[in-house]
Amino acid sequence: MCGSRQVFNLLVFSSAALLVNGVGHTEDSMAKKPGDKKLIASAMSAAPMAIAKNATIVAMEQDGKLRVLRKGSNGFTCMPDDPGTPGPDPMCADKNAMEHLQAMVDHKPPPSGKIGFMYMLAGGVDSSNTDPYATKPEAGKKWIRTGPHVMVLGADASFYDQYPKDANPDTTVPYVMFAGTPYQHLMAPVK
Repeated sequence: MCGSRQVFNLLVFSSAALLVNGVGHTEDSMAKKPGDKKLIASAMSAAPMAIAKNATIVAMEQDGKLRVLRKGSNGFTCMPDDPGTPGPDPMCADKNAMEHLQAMVDHKPPPSGKIGFMYMLAGGVDSSNTDPYATKPEAGKKWIRTGPHVMVLGADASFYDQYPKDANPDTTVPYVMFAGTPYQHLMAPVK
């Protein structure tokens, strides 16, 4: 849900959901290329080693297609940092979080009754805390820089009501991103 090019990253993650579920996956998509070790290391930096070591790792190719760098076994999918963003943004999401991301990409309601969890332990840089489809900050606004954090998606509204929902959040404490939208989620900093 985070990253300066949120829509791009969501498209990547939603495509990854198809790969994780076996749609469009071929052995050729897992062929090793120079630099894969670096991409895998970047993706793995998003989550604790206990999660990252068994996660599926995907990367976007220059032609816009996703390539599985490593098939996983624990239901998490991780993606390396996007070098086109102004800061780190590798992500790692569980199956429910992937479904929430797909709903956001499709402009559809997220699945009800499914709480998702995401890691961004390398941090992130967001273009907006209020607009899920912003690709850059509004004129005169700055990028929102988050340190290492985790996200909770799909909780009841009363859960989110416990936390600040500011357009310019204090990223050192838990806060809600995209408050009041179907895609609101908790951003919780971790050290």
